[in-house]
Amino acid sequence: MSIFIDASGTLHHDQQHHFALTCPHCEVFAHLTPVSVPQLAQLATFKPSHVGIVFRCDSCNAPVFLKYPVKMYAAGRVELGGHFQELERPREKFPFTHLPEEAEALCREALACYSAGCYNAFASLCRRTAQAVFADLGENGRLRMFDQLVEVRDMAELDQETFHAVRKVLFGTDAEPRPNMPLVEATTAAVLVEVLKDLLYQSYVRKGRLQQAMSMRRYFAEEGRAKVTPLAKVQS
Repeated sequence: MSIFIDASGTLHHDQQHHFALTCPHCEVFAHLTPVSVPQLAQLATFKPSHVGIVFRCDSCNAPVFLKYPVKMYAAGRVELGGHFQELERPREKFPFTHLPEEAEALCREALACYSAGCYNAFASLCRRTAQAVFADLGENGRLRMFDQLVEVRDMAELDQETFHAVRKVLFGTDAEPRPNMPLVEATTAAVLVEVLKDLLYQSYVRKGRLQQAMSMRRYFAEEGRAKVTPLAKVQS
């Protein structure tokens, strides 16, 4: 992928007509248009190792800030690396209603760390969230969640390295002098956040929503029966 800034301060991008991200403001997956690009003369003078560019979200018109590494300063151009950093990220969402209080508080902080790109802090809070869940559900719940993790591995076709990293984060122990916590980078964190959401959804949210829906069904069924019964007695 070729990305560079030319002598006129124009950003050239192989995918510029199709460049899209999830906007951190409107949370819509939308095309981004560059609106503020550093001038080549300034870059050539100061030679920063990274370059910040402001894009406009074509959905809500809000500014989106991305930071690119500089690959090379060449004659009449500055070449940029393709792996940019999002300075603002959309917040991760999850229906917390049915979670226990401690698990909810820890999970909220975990998702905030993920949105901020603090992946190892995110992993540590994932473990604390899992430990709070295990304490609430007991050993049988812990075993059931491990079986769910294996199902996720099979359905998502996770590779062994990623699966073992996720397993160590969620099901590892802090009893050792140095906890068995692997270092987590962006790719593993992206899998971990989806696994955490799925396990919590299956363990709490699905059950809570099903119970709530059945309770409402029973209520309306009993209300309907109470209205029909007196009428049937009068007619008889």
